[in-house]
Amino acid sequence: MSTLDIRAALQAVLERESTALYVSTCGYITRDLHNLADRANHLYLVGSMGMAAPIGLGVALGQPNRRVVVLDGDGSFAMNLGCLPMIAEHRPDLVHVVLDNGAHESTGGQRTAGLGDPAAFARAAGYAAAYTVDGVREIAELDLRDTPALVHVRCRPRSHPAGRRVALTPQELLARFRAELATTPA
Repeated sequence: MSTLDIRAALQAVLERESTALYVSTCGYITRDLHNLADRANHLYLVGSMGMAAPIGLGVALGQPNRRVVVLDGDGSFAMNLGCLPMIAEHRPDLVHVVLDNGAHESTGGQRTAGLGDPAAFARAAGYAAAYTVDGVREIAELDLRDTPALVHVRCRPRSHPAGRRVALTPQELLARFRAELATTPA
């Protein structure tokens, strides 16, 4: 079992991919990301479980000169495994991070169904690279030149309360993200 805190994993990803566009799944992961670093290049999906990967793919296809980081939880990832081959087929500059703590924490902490090996799923679907890590140093040292890439991050169950909720409405979040997209040529 990993001892890595989800917030530490998110911070390591943010430091590594500071200029990327982010699409974050709903729930506590979005709240953690928002509280760590609320930025215009972050699209928080509020109430859209399982949709971070397909929306991230759309963003990556629309912004081929920018890296896109998708932040998924293990439960959210399991809801949309059919998206993996589609992502692989299009070969976007996309890093798909699956933060796996074995629980649906945003809905009460229920245990998630066993995922098996998310990195193996990604490789079988055709991702260029896939890794499983359980430490901050491992995240920093990953070779993510070949994309799409999946990074399965094994984390411990949450031991801290969720941070404050995202105050912007989904419409405001989308407008802010679109304005960010307009600042960089596609």
